[in-house]
Amino acid sequence: MAHGNGNGPLSGAVIAVAGAGGPAGRATLARLADAGATVIGSDNDPERLAEAVDAARYGHGGATVVGDTVDLLDLESTRDWAVRVEKDFGHVDGLVHLVGGWRGSETFTRTSLDDWDFLELLLIRTVQNTSLAFHEALQRSDRGRYLLISAAGASKPTAGNAAYSAAKAAAEAWTLAMADYFRKAGGEQGPTSAAAILVVKALVHD
Repeated sequence: MAHGNGNGPLSGAVIAVAGAGGPAGRATLARLADAGATVIGSDNDPERLAEAVDAARYGHGGATVVGDTVDLLDLESTRDWAVRVEKDFGHVDGLVHLVGGWRGSETFTRTSLDDWDFLELLLIRTVQNTSLAFHEALQRSDRGRYLLISAAGASKPTAGNAAYSAAKAAAEAWTLAMADYFRKAGGEQGPTSAAAILVVKALVHD
């Protein structure tokens, strides 16, 4: 069964987007749909997700864009999502991780460890769960890609950004470990799948 809009450099690709309900998620769904991919977005807010999916679907006539409400903090729920995507569409070629959040403080000494607890779940646990849930499907693809959207602050922590920077750095380290897994799994023939990090300065919207 054919999916996507049949045109563009990603025609035929099936790409999942974690954290699709926010502004960055909406933009990502639209760009992937425009490039011809079949796009499956997830978010824990069904109303916000539905709005993002509708915007991408109707903004790019003929595109296959669907949404699935998933608790990405729960590994089994995330694994169930990965299984559904592969079962429904036959393969999974990409996972874009956009789940984010921010908390900071005026100074280093006023950092709240409650902020760390919050960010550890959003920025690290969701990366762990999505990577563990999707790695087998991505490895089965002949062009599987796991893409973590990160921030410049991970490599340049500031006094008021300690928890956020540390969480982002941990998420990047986890993703690099996944990349090493794909590299080693490729053996002498080399890997067909990869994990990468895209660092952005800021995510803005109108």
